[in-house]
Amino acid sequence: MKRREFITLLGGGAVAWPLTARAQQAAMPVVGFLGTGSPQSDAFRVTAVRQGLMEAGYIEGKNVAFEYRWAEDQYGRLPVLASELVRREVAVIIAIGGITAAIAAKSATATIPIVFEMGGDPIEAGLVTSFNRPGGNVTGVTNLIGKLAAKQFEVLQQAVPNAALIGFLVNPTLADAGSQTKNALAAAESVGQKMVIVQAHTDFELGTAFDTLAQQRASALVVGADPFFNTRRNKLVELAARQKLPTMYSLREFVEAGGLMSYGTSIVEALRIAGLYTGRILKGEKPADLPVQQSTKVELIINLKSAKALGIIFPLSLLGRADEVIE
Repeated sequence: MKRREFITLLGGGAVAWPLTARAQQAAMPVVGFLGTGSPQSDAFRVTAVRQGLMEAGYIEGKNVAFEYRWAEDQYGRLPVLASELVRREVAVIIAIGGITAAIAAKSATATIPIVFEMGGDPIEAGLVTSFNRPGGNVTGVTNLIGKLAAKQFEVLQQAVPNAALIGFLVNPTLADAGSQTKNALAAAESVGQKMVIVQAHTDFELGTAFDTLAQQRASALVVGADPFFNTRRNKLVELAARQKLPTMYSLREFVEAGGLMSYGTSIVEALRIAGLYTGRILKGEKPADLPVQQSTKVELIINLKSAKALGIIFPLSLLGRADEVIE
């Protein structure tokens, strides 16, 4: 081989290698994250999903890429953000912003697989036809927090037996706000408890809601399940403490932030499972064939330091039932 020909071949290879690398990179599947919050507020959600994907054999930058869209607590932006992910032609959309994000994703595409994590009923929301055979392009994990309202009111009443009026805080822009309110009303009635409903979907409205609770002389509060409330858990705990209002939450993260008590399932575990499902879909399985998973482990978490500040003494029977007591 002549020297000129050898140099020409080397030059051709030098061009071909980067092109091949770019082709391999382009072939890497992209998972679209659709969140109601922000990168900061939902960091723990992303971490949980990544854990599930890792267990399925997928690591960001190695064999999967991520595309993020954040609504910054403005639920009205979700349809536009979901459409952006569709135009991006992601391989899977994972709705980490609850039921409202899941509905926005389904409205945007009937072909791209969607995996949700939510607290509501996906059948009532029209996302799937059944739990065992979801059908279509949507599946995921639900913790059915709304169905736990009766137990939340029962436990709160045991902690604050003299409460004359219990408040219920709900985000009116949440897709299943009506269902949550209906469940709360039924739960309060089942324990013979009077209830006042307050609504909020902005920081200003949170303050107004607590002002209303004070004016109504509410003795305790149940906070509905909602991604916006989750991102404002420190503010909610602060407002409840300022008004010395015993409060029941759906997630342990509120109690870890200083809240009184929570009764619900683990959102982190649900998101990990959603990540696993996303990995299975990337490997070729269809959402229609993946049953909707239901979180079955329910935990009661109590914060004794917060109880002391509120002057609450928990019955020993209730403390004995707690899965964890924070002192």
